[in-house]
Order: sequence, then structure tokens, then C-alpha cells
Amino acid sequence: MKTVHSFQKLKDNNEKIVMLTAYDYSTAQVLEEAGIDGILVGDSLAMVALGYRDTYIITPDEMQVFVKAVSKGAKNSFIIADMPFMSYNINVEQGLENASKMIKAGAAAIKLEGCNKYILTLIQRCIESGIPVLGHLGFTPQLMNTIGGHKIQGKTAEMTEEILSSAQKLEAAGCFAIVLELMPKESAEYITQNLNIPTIGIGAGAGCSGQIVVSDDILGKYTDFTPKFVKKYANLHDIVLKGVSEYKNDVKQGLFPSDNESFELETEEKEKLC
Repeated sequence: MKTVHSFQKLKDNNEKIVMLTAYDYSTAQVLEEAGIDGILVGDSLAMVALGYRDTYIITPDEMQVFVKAVSKGAKNSFIIADMPFMSYNINVEQGLENASKMIKAGAAAIKLEGCNKYILTLIQRCIESGIPVLGHLGFTPQLMNTIGGHKIQGKTAEMTEEILSSAQKLEAAGCFAIVLELMPKESAEYITQNLNIPTIGIGAGAGCSGQIVVSDDILGKYTDFTPKFVKKYANLHDIVLKGVSEYKNDVKQGLFPSDNESFELETEEKEKLC
């Protein structure tokens, strides 16, 4: 059974941490079988699994359904639940209540974006309540409208130092690791080298303590768009399309179901019908 200590141990042993997203039972089973170090039930499921235009729309109640499914499929994995937009920003009580729902649904930890005074307080209260927290800096999708879109962060030495300062505050508050998203590889590596806890990169180069991407992206299942930082390891879209098309043709031509996929009456019962 993997825990927050597993992440730190991997970093201390200079072994890369491997994370992926999962949104359903069967995918979670595969990730656990493959030995993935951590599974994130990301709010990216809003677009990938539910077809929403962005991640702003998904609710905590919807997230819980997917957390439950993943936790059933990966019983021995370390599962982290994204806290969706505005599910933790009103006050600490609201944040704690929604965080506890994710833990009760089967997650072992939650992920929070940003590093202002309020977020630091919420992190401390979560940890005091027994809820581990994964931080998230760099490009933070829930602030996309104020940032001005999918913009690379930490593009100067000064900006990198600012992100490092935030990362050190998250570390001091008790985060067990920090996601660094969409930043130059040199910036992410510099931040990683100046922290004691692990960093998990997404579009942040190979210098982080580990990596995370959306499973549907690297497997070629989600095709609406592919980020620059994604490498495709399979093309499930075409594989599924081929299988579905062959099924359709077999049904149209009367080839499916064949006798192999059908049940038969006993001879005596068949004769009665005849």
C-alpha cells in the first residue's frame, strides 16, 4: 500500500515518481497492475469524461462518483482527488467539508491549487484533520481566466524565484509534494533542487521528481486536442473506431451473432417448437 511516505522515499532514493490520471474502475485496475506510484482523479475529467467545455463546471458531488469508481479499481494505490473550482475557496469550513467528502469517497489525499494566505491556512487545517495535500503551482487551471489562458509560467529568473518562494511556503505548510505545471524545464528543475519534498511535473521538463499526464492523452483516447508536452504511447481512438466499425459491419451483414455467440435449445425442446 503506497502512502505519502512512498513519495518521499522515491525522491530520497533518486527514483522518479510516476503518476497518471484515472476516472473509472477499469482504467484504475490497469494503472494499479502497471505499478503506477500515484493516481490522480483530476478535474480534467470534466472535459475528458463528461464533455464539459472546461474544468470550471464540475461539482464536488460529480467528482465523488469518479473517486469512488477509481478507489474500487485500485484498492492498493495512492489516490489523490482534485478539489474542483470554488469547492474550497469560500472559507476553511467549506474546504474541509468538501475535502472530507473526497476522502470518504476513497481518496487518500486531495490536490489544491495556488499559494495565498488562505490556501496555506486551509492546507494546515486539512493536514491537522488527517487529510494529506498535494500542492499545485505554475499554471493553475482554475485561475485560467485571470491568468489569461494557457500561459507558460516562470519564464524569467525573477518569476522562477517567486514560484520557488510559494513552493517553500507550501512545503512549510505541510504539502507532501507539489505539481509544477507548464513552465520551462530549467525553472522547474531549479525549484525541485531547492525543495525537500518531491515535485511532480506536467509540461515542466524532466528535472522534476516525477511526472503526471492525463491517461486519455497519452493513450490517444481523448482527441479534442493534444498538449505539446504529451507523448502518445497508444492510439486507442483508432483501435476502438476499428473495432466498432467491424462490429457494425458484422451486424449489418448478419455475421454477428454467429452460433459461437448464441445459445441453443435442447434437441427435445427444439423439436417441440418445430
